[in-house]
Amino acid sequence: MLDLYPSTTADCATTNCATTNCAAKNRAAKNRRHFLLQVGGLAGIGATLPGLLRQEAQAADLNNRSQTNCILVWTRGGTSHHDTLDPKPDAKAEVRGEFKAIDTTLPGVQFTDLVPHFARHAEQFSVVRNLNSINGAHGTADAIMMSGWQMNPNITYPCYGSVVAKERGYRDNMPPFVQLGNEVDRKFLGGTAGYLGIAHNPFEIHADANEPEFSVRDLTPPGGMSLDRVRLRREALSTIDRFQRDLDRQPAVLDALDAYYENAFAMVTSPATQRAFDLDRETDGTRDAYGRTTFGQSCLLARRLIEAGSRFVTVSDGDWDTHRDNFTRLRELTPPVDQGFTALLLDLKQRGLLETTLVVWLTDFGRTPTINPAAGRDHWASAGIAVFAGAGTPVGTIVGQTDSIGGQSVGKEYYPRDIAATIYHKLGIPSETTYQIGNGRPMRLNEGNPITELL
Repeated sequence: MLDLYPSTTADCATTNCATTNCAAKNRAAKNRRHFLLQVGGLAGIGATLPGLLRQEAQAADLNNRSQTNCILVWTRGGTSHHDTLDPKPDAKAEVRGEFKAIDTTLPGVQFTDLVPHFARHAEQFSVVRNLNSINGAHGTADAIMMSGWQMNPNITYPCYGSVVAKERGYRDNMPPFVQLGNEVDRKFLGGTAGYLGIAHNPFEIHADANEPEFSVRDLTPPGGMSLDRVRLRREALSTIDRFQRDLDRQPAVLDALDAYYENAFAMVTSPATQRAFDLDRETDGTRDAYGRTTFGQSCLLARRLIEAGSRFVTVSDGDWDTHRDNFTRLRELTPPVDQGFTALLLDLKQRGLLETTLVVWLTDFGRTPTINPAAGRDHWASAGIAVFAGAGTPVGTIVGQTDSIGGQSVGKEYYPRDIAATIYHKLGIPSETTYQIGNGRPMRLNEGNPITELL
């Protein structure tokens, strides 16, 4: 504890002083006056001791959050909220659908019987049920939901992973932003770095993590080439580059490429990077827990990448645009996500990584309350779901609610910009962060508000 008024007893004892004007007491009084003058001076410019302590605590909190990583699960096409985490068991059959509502570990909260793992572990995460995506079109959905910005024909906004890559950079030779699978619609450059530049685009892995011979093409030297030979080729390439640049130099572009290739060579030649992508290092029990599916093994790989030094990993999964045969297709699509996502949370928690790893599940939008004549559900922007876990997210929280047919929110709504604000807050990146785009115009990172129930 800080002693603002130190005792003078010891000093007086050593000098046998019996007067009130001893040197020790004079020093104590001087120290007190100096302290009070300091506090008074700070107050004069608007700073007080409680304010300074508060700022110090906030700075420490921001620093802690800046060490937080993120795994984003993206189910491309629009996962039906009615048939997963926001069922309407009392609605008419043409709204309710074929799946039954089952109880979860949260009192009074039900999911459908299509997601028994989510129901069994509902206390591990939080569900946002009052999300309005303000958009019902594919392609634009990937751009909007992964950046928090509405479409602008003149600007491509960066996705979350690209912002993290720019702000945090490489760690332990691991790519800061990795995308697993190619199920992100690039029609409007969703899931890319946008105005931040291609250096912050994701390192994409399209190979199936569930294949027995899974390997990452760009990290595997071709034709059995040794790493020594890779280094020789690198030196030759550097010599050619230097010669060419002496003839015709474009510093900004070439320097960016230098950094890009330097990081690429570091990844290829790093034993730690090779280990991170080697799923055979996991036990059969762990791999089985995630599910022997492309999605399940991708979630496991995402955990390994975060553990090894990557900062943001997107696990993409496709084919969720269920205009026809919604119920038949969801019986195939949903179980791998139900198992893999919950296994990821439990594994991260067991390893002590969940407090420093934000896990988010997003999709394009919700689906229509009424089932169409093709036994499907169409696009629906007014209501949908998002799932958050880890990084201090309150567990077992249901945020908001929809009406009796799941058509719109009752009361307060949240929007993609608020999803973005929540993600950036938890990752320790201030929403007021500003970048300069090509014409020198300042661009604020985000204009939403964090979802208070998730903080």
